[in-house]
Amino acid sequence: MTHTKTSLLCAAVLAGLVSTAHAQQTQLTPARDRITDEAIHADLTGYEHTQGRIQALNDGGRPVRDYHLSKAQCWLDVSFHEYSRNDRSAFPQEALTESEKLIVGMEQGVTPLPTDTPLVNGAARVREDLWKRLGAVHGTPGFACAQQAVACGEVELVHAGNEFNQQQWRHAKPYIQIAEDWVSDAEALSRQCGATPTVPVVLPADTVLTANVLFEFDRSGRADIRAYSLQSLDRELDRLRAEGLTLSGVELVGHADRLQGRGHDYNQALSERRAQTVRALLVERGIDAAKVTYRFKGDTEQVQSCDGVKPQPALRECLIPNRRVEVRLNVAR
Repeated sequence: MTHTKTSLLCAAVLAGLVSTAHAQQTQLTPARDRITDEAIHADLTGYEHTQGRIQALNDGGRPVRDYHLSKAQCWLDVSFHEYSRNDRSAFPQEALTESEKLIVGMEQGVTPLPTDTPLVNGAARVREDLWKRLGAVHGTPGFACAQQAVACGEVELVHAGNEFNQQQWRHAKPYIQIAEDWVSDAEALSRQCGATPTVPVVLPADTVLTANVLFEFDRSGRADIRAYSLQSLDRELDRLRAEGLTLSGVELVGHADRLQGRGHDYNQALSERRAQTVRALLVERGIDAAKVTYRFKGDTEQVQSCDGVKPQPALRECLIPNRRVEVRLNVAR
């Protein structure tokens, strides 16, 4: 059966369960009526009941790190997070409904369960590069060890996309950082899958650890790097040592965002300076300079378009994933 046919079958089976499960699904109080202690108490009781159903599935033998149980939990978590922040949109309800759809499927023994991640409440699909990295883990043998990180990373990207729609990039950024952490964890867990503390991880020759170092608008110095992105790079460097991996080489690719106030050539040079800055930082962190090569591509490869985002400060913040230096740490066996 093809992937498409499998996805359609999953959708059809779950659709068939909707009428059966409707009575079990929690309906939050409409936002306009969420003004009394009684209404809020009823909603909190619904959340507690849903959490109890997840716990019952775990007690019944489904592992905590199972992909679908983890995804149900993470949908529940982001729903409650936004409910607690008084999000008046449909996001809390729709995220909760996604959690309960998966719960119903597991309770009813549906197989296979779907692995798609709906963009609830019309969430923007932000950071396509992170979506692709999670998708790549799905197709590896190591997915068995990375299920929870993949599931929660996917949900957190939807959460970030919802925040982007509602309040633009500054409000989405904290959730993007959470998603980045989940992606890094998923990749690390996938690589380590099946290893024991006394047995070294056997990696294919083409294994690559990745990170993106992000810069402020029109800047290329060390002080202009977003701290959380530098921390992401340091985590990958720490993994080299912790996992006893051998670094065969480092490839850097500098980029700029699409804003061309000073022209295409300026962005080319800006992306080169950014790559040079990251190269210097790696050397300071003990990487052999002879192993580090770099290229620069200016504004030719954008990962976030931000069409229609205004005003200018919001647009600049939205475009920050494009102001990056891609770091590829090539690991030898």
